[in-house]
Amino acid sequence: MLGALLLLATFAPLSLYHPPRFTHAAVIAFDPVPLDEDAPQRSRIGSLVFLQGWALRSDNPGFGGISALHVDGRRVTGLSDTGVLSRFDLPDGGARAVRGRLDPLPDGPGPPTLKSNRDSESMLIFAGHLWAGFERHNEIWRYASGDGHPESHAAPPAMKHWPYNTGPEAMVRLDDGRFLVFAENAPRGDGTSEVVLFDGDPAVPGTRTVTLGYRPPDGYRATDAALLPDGRILILNRRVTIWEGFSARLVVAALPELAPGAVIAGREIAALRSPVSVDNMEGLSVTQEAGRTILWIVSDDNFFPLQRTLLLKFALDA
Repeated sequence: MLGALLLLATFAPLSLYHPPRFTHAAVIAFDPVPLDEDAPQRSRIGSLVFLQGWALRSDNPGFGGISALHVDGRRVTGLSDTGVLSRFDLPDGGARAVRGRLDPLPDGPGPPTLKSNRDSESMLIFAGHLWAGFERHNEIWRYASGDGHPESHAAPPAMKHWPYNTGPEAMVRLDDGRFLVFAENAPRGDGTSEVVLFDGDPAVPGTRTVTLGYRPPDGYRATDAALLPDGRILILNRRVTIWEGFSARLVVAALPELAPGAVIAGREIAALRSPVSVDNMEGLSVTQEAGRTILWIVSDDNFFPLQRTLLLKFALDA
């Protein structure tokens, strides 16, 4: 029964979603969670060392639905699939709650009254700019990361045919300024899913593109990706089934020669499944702390009472 409800929460038609009206101010509560509910002392899963985990909740009903994540120091920015930026700091010391802010993106594809016009599933923040990828319209928009002012947007022809509900799910900026945008599921004949390599800014119309493929773990779909310090790509993959509920797998991939038709494939470094704390894992961010590579993973609760917004912090074991 629970599995069926989870499937409903993830794949329900848009008509069932009615994101509540909200004010900008929000108090974000951090309820600690262990890595493994059945073994609270467990601190390792695959190549990851568990550092901290929280279930997030807020007095603001507009909080939730986080599909993309950016962590910078103690500052957390989440982008929901209703086009809302959640900004808050990590708690300091023993604090269990912080004050944050919710800000809808001021513009996007079509009128903001329809969720289908603000279904933002991917985000990248760099050098004072914020890029957002919108499903259903298969568009990339760039904003000023401070006030959210829209700067440019494009509907890349290479993404035009991506399925209505499985469009730009993950976005990575390479060190040379090129971008990779992953479809959640745009099948190719070889069993991979499409990835578009942009020669520059994907929000600028006319940017040159090359279409590649990504081979996720069997039964899984990419939900986010991030660049590691050594130039490899870390890819978060999610699956939901009636019997198992949600699970996730993390894959590390060295980039092949980025030529038309090339396939990105990697090795699994961790699998998150019950009894590990897991939900609809959709957002991923990579930071550095004291020489260690830190992974942050967040879940999208779909504004559904049986799901949680989990924020998990791991160190990558070298």
